[in-house]
Amino acid sequence: MQTLRYLIQKEFIQIFRNKALLPMMTALPIIQLIVLSNAASNDVKDVRLVMVDNDQSEISRALTQKIDANDRFTLVEVSFSHDTAFELMQRNKADIILEVPANFERDYHRKEAPKVQMLVNAINGQQATVGSGYLSNIIASLNKEIQPQLSQTIGSQMAAVEVSSNNWYNPELKYPHFMAPGILAELAALLTIVLSAMNVVREREIGTIEQINVTPIQKWEFILGKLVPFLCIGLVLVTVGLLASKLIFDIPVRGSLFLVFGYAIINLVCVLGLGLLISNFADTQQQAIFVAFFFVLIFILMCGLFTPIESMPKWAQYATIPNPLAHFISVTRKVLLKGSSFWDIRWEFIYTIILAVLFNVAAVWSYKKQQ
Repeated sequence: MQTLRYLIQKEFIQIFRNKALLPMMTALPIIQLIVLSNAASNDVKDVRLVMVDNDQSEISRALTQKIDANDRFTLVEVSFSHDTAFELMQRNKADIILEVPANFERDYHRKEAPKVQMLVNAINGQQATVGSGYLSNIIASLNKEIQPQLSQTIGSQMAAVEVSSNNWYNPELKYPHFMAPGILAELAALLTIVLSAMNVVREREIGTIEQINVTPIQKWEFILGKLVPFLCIGLVLVTVGLLASKLIFDIPVRGSLFLVFGYAIINLVCVLGLGLLISNFADTQQQAIFVAFFFVLIFILMCGLFTPIESMPKWAQYATIPNPLAHFISVTRKVLLKGSSFWDIRWEFIYTIILAVLFNVAAVWSYKKQQ
């Protein structure tokens, strides 16, 4: 244990001597957390719409006014020509074209099913899906308002279905509450994997690792001595990130923070083992960074931060099991936002413990004292 204590002390001295490393581990992640939590959003707030009103009736004008009053839509133009509206969409000046046919109001009074045509620019699939959903809700709302008036005119009562909804866990639908825990988990895991991947290679480049290789320390002692300091730094980063998220975004903390930190320790040990494994096979820091970012890109794109894992194909869902970042994001969101217990996140613990053992055993096995 005394040998291990000296190794850990050496690592902390090296870390604090590196003036560029400390800001990268403290200030930059907090700045990224603040910027990304505000900027990264799947909310669609500015849908450009062109209205083609071929009916010019009271109901069609009411629909136009209702759309114009909605803050999620920008009414670019009210046109009388389908070709003009379609040209605006081709020039990327309109996202949705809503065309009201002639005899629209007449069909209402005849108790027929009036139809409108919605043309959506689906290059941006997220904006197309959400924007068309918003527009469908507005049309349904107008229909609900018109039905009582038509019932009085026609003289027969029309049945209406009322739907009430409650938003759980994020009732105000604040997107930073959803993004901040995920981005915090992402920054903590990715920063530690990149720093640990550069660590052994850096010592190899400056020549200090030769002095360690001639000592009688065991390989597991060397890897553990590298792992513990960055584990402490990762936990400090998680702590500061949670405080910043609470103070700046007022994210709810419904679950146990001890559960979050308990899982964070296991996850950081996992990603640090992967980083040290990469560092053992790289000859230069550039190679280590390149290989680390290869895994980082896969982890980010398949972690569920921006795209729900449940929306991925089955093979992609299975491919996220060896992704420690996906489990970290899942745990932080479940515990902080939903108040989940250990039993609810037991599989994340199991998968991450297995990955941590595999990565660290491989890191110890692959480290060679004799080059």
